[in-house]
Amino acid sequence: MAKQTTYIMSEDARAQAEFYTYALGGEILSVMTHGQLPEAKEELKDKVVNLSLMAGGINFLMSDSVFEPIIRGNAINLSLEFTTDAEARDAFDKLAEGGKVKCPLEPAFWGALYGHIEDKYGVMWMITTEPKAS
Repeated sequence: MAKQTTYIMSEDARAQAEFYTYALGGEILSVMTHGQLPEAKEELKDKVVNLSLMAGGINFLMSDSVFEPIIRGNAINLSLEFTTDAEARDAFDKLAEGGKVKCPLEPAFWGALYGHIEDKYGVMWMITTEPKAS
């Protein structure tokens, strides 16, 4: 049995984590920098090697990408389903700040709200609500 954890490589993990806790509610649980590792390189001492956060009730892990550049892509989307329209709208609006709305948050044919965003860090988000009972 496996447990899925979203791990995000970032150009600035602290700033990105702060944005997600703002947009989705939550907190940064822990931060470890390269400077805390034995024999750390001076130029990497302030870079994040592991950051744990809780946002929107979900655990995420992050780190600064120090060995290769971040390339924005569209292969992975994080899908969040909310129980209320208000929660979905709030998360959608906040995640869209500085980003790009791919599909506005609006009623979908399957009876739920649905919207699609690329946030300002290049992460793709699908925001939806539970389908309404007919």
